[in-house]
Amino acid sequence: MAIVKEFKEFAMRGNVVDLAVGVIIGAAFGKIVASLVNDIIMPPIGYLTGGIDFKNLKYLIKAGDPTKKIADISINYGNFINTVIEFLIIAFCIFMVVKAINSMKKPEVAAPVADPTPTAEETLLTEIRDLLAKGK
Repeated sequence: MAIVKEFKEFAMRGNVVDLAVGVIIGAAFGKIVASLVNDIIMPPIGYLTGGIDFKNLKYLIKAGDPTKKIADISINYGNFINTVIEFLIIAFCIFMVVKAINSMKKPEVAAPVADPTPTAEETLLTEIRDLLAKGK
């Protein structure tokens, strides 16, 4: 039963709950950004590149045999290019969202800097301390 109690304490810590909420919201936000990239941004890019679908670009190493259900052996560099483009767009979108959120935050007011010079009372107390330390 000690393990169950220990796990319960671990799971109920604030950090674990915050992390779980962050992961869930991140997954939902990831779907939104993926839809933005795939449904809104990539079609115009495909149009501008003449309708090239990067996912189908590949370097064929060995052709497969459909009668024996053997797939082609190929290097799918087009899929890699497509993934890199999607990553750059997603990273830029997240950057813009974070930048917008940061601009909505209230600017932090700097704490007032204390004057390093001692007051007259502090000076007097320092002199008294020093005299008492000397034994006079």
